[in-house]
Amino acid sequence: MRIAARWFALLALICLTAPSSVFAQQSEVSLVRLDCGTPRTPVFAEINNRFSDTQAYKSLAITLVYSCYLIKHGNDYLLWDAGLSMSHALAPKVGLIDLLAKLSVKPDDIKYLAISHYHFDHIGQANSFGRSTLLIGQGDWEMVTSPRSLSGNFKPLIDPDLLSNWVEKKGQLETVIGDKDIFGDGTVVMLYTPGHTPGHHVLLVKLSSYGNVILSGDMAHFRENYESNGVPVFNTDRAQTLASIERVKQLATNLNAKVIIQHDSREVGLLPSFPNFAR
Repeated sequence: MRIAARWFALLALICLTAPSSVFAQQSEVSLVRLDCGTPRTPVFAEINNRFSDTQAYKSLAITLVYSCYLIKHGNDYLLWDAGLSMSHALAPKVGLIDLLAKLSVKPDDIKYLAISHYHFDHIGQANSFGRSTLLIGQGDWEMVTSPRSLSGNFKPLIDPDLLSNWVEKKGQLETVIGDKDIFGDGTVVMLYTPGHTPGHHVLLVKLSSYGNVILSGDMAHFRENYESNGVPVFNTDRAQTLASIERVKQLATNLNAKVIIQHDSREVGLLPSFPNFAR
């Protein structure tokens, strides 16, 4: 009896002191890319002058795309970024609601709408998911709800009306400080990567077969941007940008993760084509 009691006491101590993640059962996770805008090819000057504060891309010509992602975690859905508004000149041919319908997913099925940052091309269709909990970096939410967002250099990039459901307190909101393990089992994690905006995040998704994936948001806009530590002139903090890129590079190495640059058309083929999920 004494031996049994000691074993029970030891087991209780282990349960109390071990991290909760040790006992968390991981759910099956899958991911699919959604087309959230019409591709465009910027002129050389725009790539060189806007996407590099050192004018490093004088001869680079690439096509930019607008990507959103649906992540299925067990029976729950998370939408990462909400693309361009359907009224925008570069609106996608098919809106998010109709794309999701092809997957038999309704707007009310989306538990979380997590956005990388507040720029208009990442929140354009957000209000279509008013019953979802919005996850947004605290620094970004402060910008969205600040009078500064309506003036100066910020005005072309921020449109609070695109998040009016949460600005007007009609929906559930969680402002994210630092990293956030969204489902509590380490499989889908918002990683704090400020610099492009004050509250910018990338998304780490751990897939059992395909492997680990990091979705870039706008930490970098194309592969050359990422590899050369390029900093766009419209980023809010240069030093934070460089630190964030370095963090993601080290994480990608340590986790053997694929970094997918959301705006780079050459990266689209890294994932199965819609409607197929990476698992």
